Amino acid sequence: MDELIEILENLHPEVDFETCTTLIDDKILDSFDIISIISEINETFDVVIPAEEIIPENFNSAQALYALITRLADE
Repeated sequence: MDELIEILENLHPEVDFETCTTLIDDKILDSFDIISIISEINETFDVVIPAEEIIPENFNSAQALYALITRLADE
């Protein structure tokens, strides 16, 4: 989880990713951020996020994103 928080903080150091649960809803993350995050996750966690998983629910919080990474890594 720490690696994911670091990836997110590199994009938006002003956001508290530990507690924020509205990253998409509040437009904190935009489409360019999502692309960057997906690329970093692929490199860092060796996980490919399929297009059908790129939905707001999976990107609204660091916790949801980490759950997605864990689930995909276990598949």
